[in-house]
Amino acid sequence: MSNFSDLITYFETLAKEHVSILHSETEKHFFRFEIDEVLAGLNRTDVCFPLLILEGYNFDFTDNRSDNVIKNRSGAFVLLNSIYDSSDYELVHEIWDELEEIGDDIIARIRADKESRMVPVVRNFSMESIKASLILNEIGNHAGIRYTFTISSPLNTEVNPDKWI
Repeated sequence: MSNFSDLITYFETLAKEHVSILHSETEKHFFRFEIDEVLAGLNRTDVCFPLLILEGYNFDFTDNRSDNVIKNRSGAFVLLNSIYDSSDYELVHEIWDELEEIGDDIIARIRADKESRMVPVVRNFSMESIKASLILNEIGNHAGIRYTFTISSPLNTEVNPDKWI
């Protein structure tokens, strides 16, 4: 089963390879924070827009009284861009349209990687779980889209005697 570090690496790769993001060591477009931290720290000089931000995830377990326990990891990523005037709704809508197109590209890539079964971290990505919400931060002059998702995968419930004394 993949872990959060695998998910970070995967999303950072998406940020590096998408032609509208092009994250690199010199032009930082990818961050892994909680959204509040990012919005508070966007005045850093090494931040380039648009941003792909991976939030931490939470998880729960589903048993359904069977032999198969499922680990459900719920997470989110944000696509964010800066705007000069958050009251200019034509500009806000233009940015939302651009970010929605990038988001659609990311979802298509996740689906392709899932179907290829070559990228274990998205093998159990639930496409039906994806939801998106528009973001407008008038204080920091940023517009974006926040995508939530769930990755559900079987949990190995075999007790490993080597891990117990």
